[in-house]
Amino acid sequence: MKNKLTKKSGFTLVETLVTIAIFSILMIGITLMIQNIFTVSEQQNGILSNTNQATIIASTFVNELRNATYGANGAYPINQATSNQLIFFSTTPKNNGTVSQIRYYISGNTLYKGITNPAGNPLSYVGQPETITPLLIQMSMGGNSLFSYYDGNYNGSGNPLTQPVNINVVRFIQINLTVLKDATRNGTSTFSVTSGASLRNLKTNLGN
Repeated sequence: MKNKLTKKSGFTLVETLVTIAIFSILMIGITLMIQNIFTVSEQQNGILSNTNQATIIASTFVNELRNATYGANGAYPINQATSNQLIFFSTTPKNNGTVSQIRYYISGNTLYKGITNPAGNPLSYVGQPETITPLLIQMSMGGNSLFSYYDGNYNGSGNPLTQPVNINVVRFIQINLTVLKDATRNGTSTFSVTSGASLRNLKTNLGN
């Protein structure tokens, strides 16, 4: 009788190791690709969010500015007008016609808004609590002014008033928002939103 030799088929140790290595490389590549997709998506969402937020803030600011009026205590509509801080009196829809003291200002790289409502008899803003809300982070003003002020001769062009501004001649105020596009810390690309309006209760020859 002749012995029949049987051959067993299968992977050798070397083939198994090579297969595992190739599989690992593929999995690492797929993982990195998925991470990159989600990172780009988050950054794009951040850009859209910042853009929308800046647009909403500018629109709200313009509406409040147009409704600027004398304070509940008889104070002049504009309380302070500096390059990076503006305090004025205006009505807001949420306050049912109450004239609030509104403050926009930058601290660090964040834009804040403070609202103070009058109280007491007679009504006063002094000593009343201020509700402060952060509006925009990652501001990148680069030394530029947050606010620009113009007098009654402003017709859409011309240089703004120089600081210190005489609040009694201000008739048009412009807000300039410059925000980082990139959601990462190393991002330097920016976008800007600029909007402004005249104070209806003070304007003379200005339009809307």
